[in-house]
Amino acid sequence: MKVITLCGSTKFKKQFREAEASLTLQGHIVISLGFFEQSEGIKIPKEQEELFEDMHLRKIDMSDEIFVIDLDGYIGNSTKKEIEYAKKAGKIIRYYSMGMDTSNQSITLQL
Repeated sequence: MKVITLCGSTKFKKQFREAEASLTLQGHIVISLGFFEQSEGIKIPKEQEELFEDMHLRKIDMSDEIFVIDLDGYIGNSTKKEIEYAKKAGKIIRYYSMGMDTSNQSITLQL
């Protein structure tokens, strides 16, 4: 069992939920986002955006690895910073575009 933090653009809500379900079914503890401002059209002030970015780095600190949601190879600036942060911290980094190992799943979800 690992603790895994999901990273990526908030416009990929469906893929975050897919990864969250798949990794949870594999027996991992998954840390995700509180909400998806881009997918849900939520406007947040700059101060709150900075707070969320710092919170996400603390989530990475608590994790064994990160799983990057990079649909179609897209990695935005915030996610690039998170990947660099995770690298410096010696975390394992896996990517959605590389596929998820679902061999440990007991059921298959259709999302």
